[in-house]
Amino acid sequence: MIVFDCNGVLVDSEPIAMSVAAEAFCTIGLQITPDLIARYFTGRRPADMFADIEAATGLRLPPDFGAYVARTTLSRLQQELRPIRHVQHALSWLRGPKCVASSSPIDRVRASLECTDLLRFFGPNIFSATHVFAGKPAPDLFLHVASRVGIAPQDCIVVEDSPAGVMAARAAGMTPVGFVGGSHAALNLASHLTAAGARAVIADMRALKATVLQLRGY
Repeated sequence: MIVFDCNGVLVDSEPIAMSVAAEAFCTIGLQITPDLIARYFTGRRPADMFADIEAATGLRLPPDFGAYVARTTLSRLQQELRPIRHVQHALSWLRGPKCVASSSPIDRVRASLECTDLLRFFGPNIFSATHVFAGKPAPDLFLHVASRVGIAPQDCIVVEDSPAGVMAARAAGMTPVGFVGGSHAALNLASHLTAAGARAVIADMRALKATVLQLRGY
């Protein structure tokens, strides 16, 4: 089975989401830039980001802050979101079961896939880290996916764009592939993904099929 992260792997959503979060932090007096969010929170659950910000600043975020960020992000995504270049090519040529395992809330994942015409490739196999105890880099989400789909973790290849996601895949006993083709990808992202345990790193989704075949020993 091929397991895809959503944001930054299937859809080019990270710049939008980071911009919304940074603007929301600014409205409550926290000068947190999109670059800082990218550096420390890419691939992680929004709730975990908010908890870490509270711990680091000693401030309590407004009760409706998370809901506001989620609502505003979803609205922006529905207007601006585009699929990752060549991802439909990759999904069309990859045989066997495929699923999505994202740190985002399930409604955001489904909306992102629907408005980019990618939902048809995954059917019901859409999973969110909001349904498990610990988010990435913990392995909980990937183990949950393997259990629900009925495929052993060692038979899963995971495509991730964040060190947290790669570490989660490794901890689950799966094979991680790093992806650096999103518009948010930093110049040194490939080395960070490799250091986190990615078995291969690609920058173009057209290379995914050959990479999967190579990792499977075909």
